[in-house]
Amino acid sequence: MTIISQKIYLKGHKGEIMTDLKGQLALITGATSGIGKACAYQLAQEGVNLILTGRREQRLLEIKAELEKKFAINVCVLNFDLSEKEGTLNLLEDYKDQLLNLDILINNAGGAHGVAPFDQSAIEDWEIMIDINIKGLLYITRFIVPLMKEKKSGHIVNLGSVAGRWVYPNGSVYCATKHAVKAISEGLRADLLGQNIRVTNIEPGMVETEFSLIRFKDEEKAKEVYKGMTPLSANDIAECILWSLKRPGHVNIQEMVIFPTEQASVYQVHRN
Repeated sequence: MTIISQKIYLKGHKGEIMTDLKGQLALITGATSGIGKACAYQLAQEGVNLILTGRREQRLLEIKAELEKKFAINVCVLNFDLSEKEGTLNLLEDYKDQLLNLDILINNAGGAHGVAPFDQSAIEDWEIMIDINIKGLLYITRFIVPLMKEKKSGHIVNLGSVAGRWVYPNGSVYCATKHAVKAISEGLRADLLGQNIRVTNIEPGMVETEFSLIRFKDEEKAKEVYKGMTPLSANDIAECILWSLKRPGHVNIQEMVIFPTEQASVYQVHRN
């Protein structure tokens, strides 16, 4: 499948030139659930053609079928594990012709594994988080950036976390990986200065997705995280990402920190 992208601009209510995303092409990693899936639906409503990646092929195919039927867009699905360097880079090379037209990269894939004091946490959990949250993001971004530089346009959105700003107990390595996402975003933005490529780091607080289920590997414990309060939803974050993407071309939302109203910091949560 060949997906061609185009850029159109619309005037905002004050005469600003807003970016119309219709016809653009976006790649979203970790698109089978949560924020990645919500981004796919938000962008599809805007008429954006999509390349969706993830490890659960059946989910990708179901999302593809629904989006193409409902929104009359083109959707390409790539089933692979982003933490496997050779497989990731080889597959991207196979799809390079499509990726030449890429306008938007949303590095959403990632997660937290385990919750324990540093000296009691599992090294295996560390490796999973480092491989996906940092190395996976680096692999795909390293491949895409030269293509965007050739076009002299693009927008890279990285899914960080408030954990990339403030460390909390029993999460040191996860927090370290999200600090890395913040540093990579800032460094990338500096390296791409003058290339007409925007870089945005989205940093959510408590969002109810599969995040806690993966971290605790226990459904009841996962539910306890959000008990007595109203967390953010995946769609809340997808809407923030969409807003960032639609800013006028001269505007770059460098960072966005989003907490639910009932969370004041990584330590403070109001519960009824």
